[in-house]
Amino acid sequence: MERIWTSVLALLFALTLSLPVSAQQHVADQATLDQVVADHVRQKADDREAIRRVLENQQVREVVEGAGLDLKRAETAVATLDDAEVSLIAAQARAVNDVLAGGQSTVTLSTTVINIGLLVLILLIVAT
Repeated sequence: MERIWTSVLALLFALTLSLPVSAQQHVADQATLDQVVADHVRQKADDREAIRRVLENQQVREVVEGAGLDLKRAETAVATLDDAEVSLIAAQARAVNDVLAGGQSTVTLSTTVINIGLLVLILLIVAT
């Protein structure tokens, strides 16, 4: 019994010694981590730019003004969005921009007008 107890203690001691060494090993090197962070920052900047481009579109400005929404507040709100909000709104902005750039039909354009209104409304809600 004493031999088993000694073996268990030796095994636990060996495991305890190996933990600090394994905790120091990294899966990714610093250059890879730096690249991932830089890519993330670039993606968020691209997302914010996509939102700003849609807000600068003349058709969007007309829809927003016609709905009585404050475009300046929406433009200001873009800088205050968190990552999740930027990603969501940028996807909508890109969809609106694609439709406007493609010269879609009146039915699709009506849907686009609704999307533009929702996009700006979300920006205004987030800004408050």
